[in-house]
Amino acid sequence: MKKVEAIIQQEKLEELKIKLGDSFEATGMTVSQVLGFGNQKGLKEYVRGQEIITTLLPKVKVSFVVLDQDVEAIISLILAICQTEEVGDGKIFVYNVEEAIRIRTGERGTGAI
Repeated sequence: MKKVEAIIQQEKLEELKIKLGDSFEATGMTVSQVLGFGNQKGLKEYVRGQEIITTLLPKVKVSFVVLDQDVEAIISLILAICQTEEVGDGKIFVYNVEEAIRIRTGERGTGAI
């Protein structure tokens, strides 16, 4: 099992959620509102003539645990939806998952995801 975690632009979340459900019958996803910066280095705006620099930009972090054989297809799907080739598109991280346990039933392994 692998945990796929993607930090994406907020406006891409709904399409990603729909396509993941359609393509992989995803049984669950965790979504968090996050702030961060990378190559974008923040955002400069002017409000009433005053320069406002925002160094932490809002993003969405989605994470889900999947079977090993689905990882590359899921990465491809995330890239197809979220990649604009502009700075700020986000990042994808893949982690090994040693064990998954469904708290309600105590079920372990792939059946718990």
